[in-house]
Amino acid sequence: MKSGKKKAPRIDERYACFRLRLDRSRIHRFGVFAGETIPAQRKVIEYTGERISRRESRRRFLKAIASHGKRLLYLFRVDDHWVLDGAVGGSGAEYINHSCEPNLHSYVENGHINYRSRRRIAAGEELTVDYKFPRKGQRILCNCGETKCRGTLNLK
Repeated sequence: MKSGKKKAPRIDERYACFRLRLDRSRIHRFGVFAGETIPAQRKVIEYTGERISRRESRRRFLKAIASHGKRLLYLFRVDDHWVLDGAVGGSGAEYINHSCEPNLHSYVENGHINYRSRRRIAAGEELTVDYKFPRKGQRILCNCGETKCRGTLNLK
């Protein structure tokens, strides 16, 4: 029987290579922040979650749209067949927000999604990645506030 309680957002330290913390973000809701200085070109955290098919990810996407924003999505495409749903078994990386000038980049290695630092990241700095949503489809406005903000999470 489910209790109906939502799990509090957290960082699963088993997947983080540095001290990280969750806090309120100026970009969107919660964000992930460096708890210590992170050198450039280092693995920071693995994105984890339930491995689902692309078909199931589309079903969850449509369900989220039907909920009118009551259900947030944390879907990350691994390849042409698989998607990770960070809302189920996520490491905390699902709370990393988008930025048009990110300090992290994502890469897939042996079916695992990892985030690596693009540059030195100071303690207390929010971790960000470019979501690179597709050009086609619904435009999603960007709130990153960077000087070179392209205005959308979608690629131009």
